[in-house]
Amino acid sequence: MSERWARAALAAYRWAGAGAYPLIGGYLAWRTSRGKEDRGRRRERYGLSKLPRPTGPLVWVHAASVGETLAVAPLVERIAGFGIHVVLTTGTVTSAKLVQDRFGERIIHQYVPLDLKPAVSRFLDHWVPDLAIIAESELWPVTILELGARRIPQVMVNGRLSDRSFASWSKRTYLAEALLEKLSLVLAQSELDGERYRALGARPVIVSGNLKVDTDPPPVDRAELARVEAEIGRRKTWAAVSTHDGEEMIAAHVHRLLRSRHTDILTIVVPRHPDRADAIEEAMMEKGLRVARRSRGDAIASDTDILLGDTIGEMGLYLRLTEIAFLGRSLTADGGQNPLEPAMLDTAVLSGRNVQNFRDAYRQLVTKGGARLVQDQDMLAGAVNFLLKNDDKRLQMMKAGRQVVEDMRGALASTLKALEPYIQPLIVKARLEDGGKRNNGWT
Repeated sequence: MSERWARAALAAYRWAGAGAYPLIGGYLAWRTSRGKEDRGRRRERYGLSKLPRPTGPLVWVHAASVGETLAVAPLVERIAGFGIHVVLTTGTVTSAKLVQDRFGERIIHQYVPLDLKPAVSRFLDHWVPDLAIIAESELWPVTILELGARRIPQVMVNGRLSDRSFASWSKRTYLAEALLEKLSLVLAQSELDGERYRALGARPVIVSGNLKVDTDPPPVDRAELARVEAEIGRRKTWAAVSTHDGEEMIAAHVHRLLRSRHTDILTIVVPRHPDRADAIEEAMMEKGLRVARRSRGDAIASDTDILLGDTIGEMGLYLRLTEIAFLGRSLTADGGQNPLEPAMLDTAVLSGRNVQNFRDAYRQLVTKGGARLVQDQDMLAGAVNFLLKNDDKRLQMMKAGRQVVEDMRGALASTLKALEPYIQPLIVKARLEDGGKRNNGWT
């Protein structure tokens, strides 16, 4: 019975996609007008490409957005280093820029095709991947079924399932099992994620750790960092980063409370979506705060209250300007943000309690003293004030966070080991086609 329901649900999904296909052009045009699609590359969303498929073995890696792309970047580096061609797909303009900056011409970037049969079929007909690697939790039914029909191995790496996603799939276990049984292997971030994937029917499942721990800290332009640090001078700082709607004004409230005890305080606010910067600035100015916007190149004066980090790709700069960082999407929204990047950069981590998407990382950080969770804006203000006044406690948190990151490392090696049965034959194939000239064996 469950198998019949799964077939019916998947058939309905395909028919719905077929019915919506003629309307997709308008939808993509709307997204393009909002800067969410690349106008010159919209055809890639239909599975069409201007680039030829290179000869030799090819692996398709998919990462939804910036976070997933950063997580799989070292894995992509290793696979490409074996002489295997890599097509890396992402779904956002910002992640596409990240791929270009990180890899240049060493791999091929494409926007992921829409999960509609014509688009997916065109993509697969053109690129003919030998292996598909999916990052984290991207379960697209048509794509998974099309790969399965072509007998292309599919592996999920860095797999995780949030509370919300697991609850949703648990109501449709017949559908989850019909999709997950197509995966050759699931590599989960944590024991909890592994248990959830097994409960939904995935086999086999291996807990390999979190690839985000094995990434490098976010980069920075050292000359620019020195220039901004000179503007800030000896002022005390704290940051609210990756904030969502409402959390910027919480940071403003905290700043006003702190200013009575730390007259030289500078608050750095980095919204998750910089396109909201105009509204954020206006709201802060209505509260009597002086705002310097990074995107305008505003100087940080002695009376500047807020440095508004409304740029993309500069998290490495913002985190290096402070030793205390509150991570957003945790007070006014659910899920939390990745605490490992600030911990890598010797930063004391503060967050709200809604951190379901990064539960394992926060559990280890909180347990070992590298992070603290707060329940509201007043508690956040108290935590920041305490850390500003107590250098020893702040340094202890910074050191503990860095140690947690070091202890968690090893996911990349575990992932490569698990992928060896799928990658090794492609290495052999690449060497044969290369005439054995390149020593690109598994190392």
